[in-house]
Amino acid sequence: MSSGDTLLGRLLQRQPAKALITGHAMSAPGVGLHIQLDAAARVMHLAGPLRHALARQAVSAQPVPLRDYLMPHSCLSIEGSPGDWIGHSLDLDFQGLGDQPVHLRGWVQPQAEGWLLQLLDIGDLLLERRQARSREQCQLLTTQISEQLRLCSLPRLPQVLTDQLQLLAQRLHIPCIAVALLDEQAQGWQVHQHARAFDAPQLWHLGQRLGTGLDTLNSGAPQPLISGEHPRLQDIFGHAEGFVVPYQDAQGVAAWLLCGFYPVQQRAPDLSHRDWLQLMAALAAPLLERLREQRHHLHLERLEALQTLLGTGWWELFGDRHELQLAPSLASDLGLDRGFLPVRDWLERVHPADREELNARLLDLQDNSAPLLLCIRVLQADAAQSPTWYRLQGQAIGAGTQRRIIGFMLDISDIKNQQQHAATAHARLDNLIASSPAVIYVQRYVEGALLPTFFSDSLLPLLGFSLADCSPAMLVERVHPDDRDQYFERTRQLLRQGSVQARYRMRDSLGDYHWLLDEARLLRDDLGLPVEAVGLWLDVTEATQAAEQVRQSEERYRLLVEDSPAMICRYLPDLTLTFGNRPLAAYLECEPQALPGVNLGSWMSPEQREAFVSRLGQLTPEFAVSTAEINLQLPGREHAWWVWSDRGVFDDQGRLLEIQAVGRDNTEVRRAQQQLTQSAKMATLGEMATGLAHEINQPLNVMRMAVVNVLKRLGNGDVQVDYLTEKLKRIDAQVQRAARVVDHMRVFGRRSEIEQQPFNPLHAIEGTLALLAEGMRGKGLELRIGEAGFEVQVRGHVDQLEQVLINLMVNARDALLAKREDDHPFQPWIALDAERDAQHVRLWVEDNGGGIDPRLMERIFEPFFTTKPVCVGTGLGLSVSYGIVENMGGRLSVSNAAHGARFCIELPILPQS
Repeated sequence: MSSGDTLLGRLLQRQPAKALITGHAMSAPGVGLHIQLDAAARVMHLAGPLRHALARQAVSAQPVPLRDYLMPHSCLSIEGSPGDWIGHSLDLDFQGLGDQPVHLRGWVQPQAEGWLLQLLDIGDLLLERRQARSREQCQLLTTQISEQLRLCSLPRLPQVLTDQLQLLAQRLHIPCIAVALLDEQAQGWQVHQHARAFDAPQLWHLGQRLGTGLDTLNSGAPQPLISGEHPRLQDIFGHAEGFVVPYQDAQGVAAWLLCGFYPVQQRAPDLSHRDWLQLMAALAAPLLERLREQRHHLHLERLEALQTLLGTGWWELFGDRHELQLAPSLASDLGLDRGFLPVRDWLERVHPADREELNARLLDLQDNSAPLLLCIRVLQADAAQSPTWYRLQGQAIGAGTQRRIIGFMLDISDIKNQQQHAATAHARLDNLIASSPAVIYVQRYVEGALLPTFFSDSLLPLLGFSLADCSPAMLVERVHPDDRDQYFERTRQLLRQGSVQARYRMRDSLGDYHWLLDEARLLRDDLGLPVEAVGLWLDVTEATQAAEQVRQSEERYRLLVEDSPAMICRYLPDLTLTFGNRPLAAYLECEPQALPGVNLGSWMSPEQREAFVSRLGQLTPEFAVSTAEINLQLPGREHAWWVWSDRGVFDDQGRLLEIQAVGRDNTEVRRAQQQLTQSAKMATLGEMATGLAHEINQPLNVMRMAVVNVLKRLGNGDVQVDYLTEKLKRIDAQVQRAARVVDHMRVFGRRSEIEQQPFNPLHAIEGTLALLAEGMRGKGLELRIGEAGFEVQVRGHVDQLEQVLINLMVNARDALLAKREDDHPFQPWIALDAERDAQHVRLWVEDNGGGIDPRLMERIFEPFFTTKPVCVGTGLGLSVSYGIVENMGGRLSVSNAAHGARFCIELPILPQS
């Protein structure tokens, strides 16, 4: 036999019958496992060294079938009698010690009193094949990860890295995964990005510092490490099982891959240390390269922003060419088209009064390397505009051919303008003091006391006396007796802390008291000793009286709010509570005084919080009220639903300052709606049971026919590999078809998630057809399916939208079949299509059943209304469907088309992020 024939035989897991019978290796008594079988495939005798690896090592007095020695999944490989197995390679999995399978391959040959089954261990061959496949998949994965990280834009780098970590976690079944990099100060490791499975605990958070424990783990060549073997890793994984993989570049270990809750030897036994290092290199090498690129861009942007903010920029003088080069930002500020210009043209743009001095200084800098420091005025392109003041500084660096003359220009126009307006500002200040409604005063510090030395002219109109009438004793006498302790404390606090703000009453010359807001600051000399106090008195009598009235009014309203059964609160636009009454505190299981400062969004999911804040952002002074149902996770409870009304409080510029809110608990009503929806779903599933049984029975019939045909071929001795392969593929396809139906039934029947999620409505159409299409076609109904192929997202539950479509199609099916019973030539059909515009997507379900009686149109969506016979319909299908679509923000409607009823599901499209 040629080597090619032998190789082909191995690939097909077959050997020629002659080789099987005469092969010396297989008949050697000390090799493999030898089993003597009778004609009924019962084990008569075991021999060979491999029998010691079997769970059943001895033959009982009563022989048992060979299948009792095999793993359950391997029993399907030995149908028939030993005579049917001749000429075939048998791959069998025997029950080994400790419930471990023993993988053996062998052939059957006849003996004088039965049959001899000779087997060899192929565990190593299967292991090598599995490891080779794992290495190939690992190589493809590393190429994909590296390419994605290298090609993505810098703004999308964090998201792409998260996506690749999730991909890696899904492929290798890692519950928690993270990449750790050195922090910016290179003082320790911190989590740069992480991902986890939806049901896995969170081990790390973004930016979490991990310390320096990882630095001592790779003193030699980098290699993956298991947490159980290194105590330093226990804190990083929270004393859970973990696995770390380093990445080393020219500077040493630069990154770590952290795999939490991951028994690597069990989950990835086929991956070697080299495979893990390649995966980490594919992830870390492009990541570090892109991060360095990002830091470089940020550095350039900061430099450019700093020059722009300061109104400055660099310049360089080229003496051999008599040219000057300006920074791009500086050239733009000066109105120049390009950064290079001759020195002569530059001097022409300088104010004539500064031109000669600048020219002399530049020559001195060029010839003698004398530092340049000069303030000049630069003329504007528009002669009507004032010149711009610049601080010009330069120096020569280097020597010989490497000598360069560089410097910078700083816009100091504001400083010059401030200096020019200083005198005017002093004059205005004097006039302001004289005309100010507040009384400005100065008190001189003398031996621990403050003596009045100045009062502005507004003192006389306010209190009716002047500075000449003031003395420390007179001022104390004019303070209200109830406020004198506070007045003395004001003086002590001013001397002790250097500033004070106080409020007290002072009597005027007519005997009336005024509430004064006293604000003062203590001035000290260079030694820190007090010199004088400068302050002001502001008459706040009306404001104080009004505040007292408001306080009394608020006290009355506070009692009303506290006694209300509704939840009442106030909070800022960022959802931070400033007030909450007792019912709200009772729901949140805390005291009312603990509510201020608590964020209301902490009881919401990120999606709920984003939608809540977005709704508040739509409030305006014209439309200041909004009502919605919100979902919260209260302490120690299941999800709660509140009907929540918000009223925005705006300032004069229309900015939202605060929100006043009132809410009531709607949890029981919402749970009843959910139970009604689930009941209707299960009723729908029950109605489809017959059709689904037919859907599953069809692939079973196909598989049975394929098996019968194969057995006939085997009985005739006409066995071809291509024929067997084609039949096995057909059986596998039918198994997958039945599995898809069963899986979709299980997904459809389970309870919907609490929160709505974005999804493509076309997926609901696909799921509906997967459950109903074959059953309807089997009843003679034609399905007309549209060719919609757009990609949009709506918010809701895909299984609930499937429930709506199933209800509509089942109702149409029942109506059409009833009509066909009365009219046998009738050809029924149901059309299912979808379309979209800029804001909405519409799903259509239409039939040719003649339509709905117009008198029933207004009642068709009412609960328990049905036109079906008694005990056939519940009357909930359309009512529940209407509520499902309405909860998704959409609308369910019905009309009569040319051939029959036409239902439309209209849903709002989510804006693309």
